[in-house]
Amino acid sequence: MHLPTLLAQHIVRRPQRIALLQHIAEQGSITAAAKSAGISYKAAWDAIDELNNLAQTPLVERSIGGKGGGGARLSVAGERVLRLYQRLQALQAQVLDAAEDAQDLDLLGRLMLRTSARNQLHGTVIAIHNYGHNDLIELELPGALTLRAQITRDSTQRLELAIGSPAVALIKAGWLQLIDVAQLPSPEHNHLHGQIEQILHTGDGPSEVRISLPGGQTLCALTEPQHLETLGLSIEDEAQVQFSPSMVLLGTAL
Repeated sequence: MHLPTLLAQHIVRRPQRIALLQHIAEQGSITAAAKSAGISYKAAWDAIDELNNLAQTPLVERSIGGKGGGGARLSVAGERVLRLYQRLQALQAQVLDAAEDAQDLDLLGRLMLRTSARNQLHGTVIAIHNYGHNDLIELELPGALTLRAQITRDSTQRLELAIGSPAVALIKAGWLQLIDVAQLPSPEHNHLHGQIEQILHTGDGPSEVRISLPGGQTLCALTEPQHLETLGLSIEDEAQVQFSPSMVLLGTAL
């Protein structure tokens, strides 16, 4: 089985999220899987979105349910990844035994970066445009979608980006602006279309809107409930977001 490099890195670095696949396979429910894994329902959705976004094809197939609901099962690709994870578990004890000093494990922990960005979209570099000290990096996402990231030339070189390089676009949920699907987005901004699969209301803060993209990846946008009402958006509606290339961070596997 050939795994995308970044997904393979994720399996090693975030085993607790991969373990969630086991609970989904056993429970057939996101709610039940979250309870078995000892995490919140929201955290389970975040984990599933991240795994699906990093994979070439979604690992978890979901059916939209009501509040706190929704069925889930592993796709064929998800079942293969789970089998691989189970084999890695068997090797983990051997690796830990091989560590000569506890500081070795501490060093590995420091090298394994986590990010606060809710959206992590896996893609491939298809173009690099030079603008002074900055570069505009074009990524192709699954489903023939594209987005642009504006980064410094030094960052391009440090990440060793080139045409064909795999990369992850990191975008904070608060940086995504929901706009009317009939509205023409600003030409200098990125814009992505999808279908709303879930809206989570926090009560006293912005609502979380999860948008399924055509390629199987998922976006999470934060927006005020009043803005949702103004746009007239609800679950299963088409949605459009726009965001500046300067709001996109890029990451690559070590």
